[in-house]
Amino acid sequence: MTTVLSREGFRELRGSWALLVLAVAAALALGFGSRWYLEHERLERRSATQRLEQARGRLENARRERDNLRESADIFRSLVERGLLQGERRLDMVELVNGLRARYQLFGLDYEIAPQRPLPLASGRAFPAVDVLASRVKLKMRALHEGDVLGFVEGLADSRQGFFPLDRCAMRRIEVMVPDALQPRVEAECAFEWITLKEKNANPPG
Repeated sequence: MTTVLSREGFRELRGSWALLVLAVAAALALGFGSRWYLEHERLERRSATQRLEQARGRLENARRERDNLRESADIFRSLVERGLLQGERRLDMVELVNGLRARYQLFGLDYEIAPQRPLPLASGRAFPAVDVLASRVKLKMRALHEGDVLGFVEGLADSRQGFFPLDRCAMRRIEVMVPDALQPRVEAECAFEWITLKEKNANPPG
C-alpha cells in the first residue's frame, strides 16, 4: 500500500489545515453576514418608505384641515355679513318688504311670516356651535309685469337681514278689461324660508 500522507507530514500540514478551516469559516460568515446585511437594509428601506408615506399623509391631512378652517372662516364671515347671526328682527323685515314694494311699484302685497322653528338639515347634520332656525314666509303680489315680481324676489334674496332661499314662486297673468289702463297684469304667490343662526352658548333674552 502506498501512503500518500504520513503522520509526520500531517503534523507538518496541521497549520495549513487550520488556516483552511478558518478560511472556510470566514467565507461562510461573510456570506451569511452579507445576506443578513442586505435583508436588514431591505427592511430598513421598507420601514423608511412607510414612515415617509405616513409623514406625507399627516402633512396632507394638516394642509386639508388648514384649508377647511380657512374655508369655514370665510363661510362664517359671509354668513355674519349676510346677517344670519342677527336673529329674527321682524320689524326690520316689515320695513324691508314695504321698501321693496314701493321700489317695484307693486299694486298689492300680502305676506305672512310663520313662527320660527328649528330647520332640519340633510342627513341629520348638526353644527356644534349654532342652531339653524327658519320661518316660512308666504307672499302674494300683484304687479304690472313679471319684471317687478322678479326684482322684488331678487331684492329680498340680496338683503342683509338673513338668508332667503326661494322655495316656490308661481305667476299667472291677469285678464284686464281695459288694455290701456294702469292696473296689475301679473299675480304671483311665492314662499321663502327665512333662515337665521343662533349661537348655542348665547344668553337667552331677558
